Amino acid sequence: MANMENTVQKALVYKKAKLTMIYVILGLGVLLILFPMYVTIITAFKAPGETARNFFALPTSLYLDNFISVINDANFFYYIKNSLFITICSLLGIAFLVPLVSYSVARNMKKIYYNVIYILFISGAFVPFTILMVPQIKLMSRLNMMNSYGLILLYWCYSLSEGLLLAVSYILSGIPYELEEAAYIDGAGVFYTFVKIVYPMMKPIVVSVIIMDVMWIWNDFQLPLLMLNASQKFWTLPLFQYNFQSQYTVAYNLAFAAFMLSMVPIMIFYLVAQKQIIDGLTAGAVKA
Repeated sequence: MANMENTVQKALVYKKAKLTMIYVILGLGVLLILFPMYVTIITAFKAPGETARNFFALPTSLYLDNFISVINDANFFYYIKNSLFITICSLLGIAFLVPLVSYSVARNMKKIYYNVIYILFISGAFVPFTILMVPQIKLMSRLNMMNSYGLILLYWCYSLSEGLLLAVSYILSGIPYELEEAAYIDGAGVFYTFVKIVYPMMKPIVVSVIIMDVMWIWNDFQLPLLMLNASQKFWTLPLFQYNFQSQYTVAYNLAFAAFMLSMVPIMIFYLVAQKQIIDGLTAGAVKA
């Protein structure tokens, strides 16, 4: 009996130690995430003299001239407009192309041609970007598409790799073919069936793909740097931040104010679309 009590006590001690270790690691992770945010916010609201005196201290007052300077002197809203245009056009194309191609592949998996297409698209996700970088720039340069429209086209192409993997699996496992057969019997065509029956049922996976891609496109630096950096009129927000930071290397207050302003649109997006985001992440996870 005493041995059993000792075993139970050891198990409880081990469980408490394990939970303590988990909470410590999670706490460190939270600090690691929140500390850069803290530095960004307090520095953006400080006067230049305050930052020089104590970089990590809280501001004595809310100094808004940093934001006014970024908006007025750096033409901030122009680059917001560029980023919004590229992001919205890219997501609209992804929301249509990924389901359309996925549906074609999923319903023709028995054909060798579609299997080859599927394998080629999926394999694209495993090719390092450094290998694609040079031929991609050469191709887009020859097509005279080193601009926002060329960048949008590249986002459409790159999104098909991961999007196809997710959407094809979703169609095969979550959308019964009997619904489409019933529509065909009633005289519906393939495209009508896709638009009216299949696409609405693909809403959860489409939302998931959009959530996955919106952060990538909005924050992407590498592709815009290669495609758009030749002309300032095409700059997106990440490019603006990069060049703005280089221009104002010592003016940390202005640089951090620019960083903070660039976070506002994506935060608004998540606040407005949080219901759709949660539905997209959870719907379809359990079969009815």
